[in-house]
Amino acid sequence: MLDLIELTKRYGPHTVVKNLTFSCGPGEVLGFLGPNGAGKSTTMKMITGFVTPSSGTAAICGHDIQTDTIAAQRCLGYLPEGAPLYAEMTPAQLLEFIADIRGLTGAVRKQRLESVIEQMHLGPVLHQATETLSKGFKRRVGLAQAILHDPDVLILDEPTDGLDPNQKHQVRNLIRSLSSDKLVVISTHILEEVDAVCTRAIIIANGELLVDDSPGNLMSRGGGSLENTFREVTEGVAQ
Repeated sequence: MLDLIELTKRYGPHTVVKNLTFSCGPGEVLGFLGPNGAGKSTTMKMITGFVTPSSGTAAICGHDIQTDTIAAQRCLGYLPEGAPLYAEMTPAQLLEFIADIRGLTGAVRKQRLESVIEQMHLGPVLHQATETLSKGFKRRVGLAQAILHDPDVLILDEPTDGLDPNQKHQVRNLIRSLSSDKLVVISTHILEEVDAVCTRAIIIANGELLVDDSPGNLMSRGGGSLENTFREVTEGVAQ
């Protein structure tokens, strides 16, 4: 469902992502880990077509993000870091707007809108301006717009950053509830996220892939602590 092939991004003399190569399939929840400044968000933006790679490429469900961009993006759902939303819109208005953009019509449109509103428990705030919502509800609205068109691949950039423990728990439950035949990629620097929801973890630093393994193996490597493993593999490499 997702293939990265020597994906690289340079800004002048500074290379922020270096020849990233890996593949992911359906049913995986991939934790994309790294310290701040590791290149995680830049990688997500290249995968989703918002930043052009300097070299290499990414393919979503067989569609190259550079040469077949629209087809690739049809297969994608994307929640950027911070879950940016139109502050003056209500969740209902925002989801109708996204349905228009995604070309949803008729019975399919009605079914998908009803489904994501129920799945994300947005009923109580559906007609409330998004700028007045809590961070937890804003993340729910962000997730709702990302999955409205029922994408095969879901890219979530720091989905629980800044949330309180209860809000994190709610968002993680929502991620777990997604269909098992999809691919979910979670970019995060929060290590507890990996143990909570991920089936696989990749660690990068300075834009380079350092580790690709299961959360269980990574914890065993660190004597039962993912933090120990993370520190071990990134020490001397992280910015």
